Amino acid sequence: MKEKAYRSIIKSISWRVLGSIDTLIISYIITERWEYALSIGGIELFTKMLLYFFHERAWNRISIGKESHIEYEI
Repeated sequence: MKEKAYRSIIKSISWRVLGSIDTLIISYIITERWEYALSIGGIELFTKMLLYFFHERAWNRISIGKESHIEYEI
């Protein structure tokens, strides 16, 4: 079964929201400045979402760990 591109987009967005919250908190803990934390979180939100999308699409073409679900009629 092959995933559609829009599924990868939805997965990219949901994963990035979670990841960006993590980055925002870590950035604030390190810098103790919300301006810096928001800047870092904002930039990485878009760059990592784009990287994840292409990573997902590449893995969709690789057959490692996939099984074919073919049903046979008797």
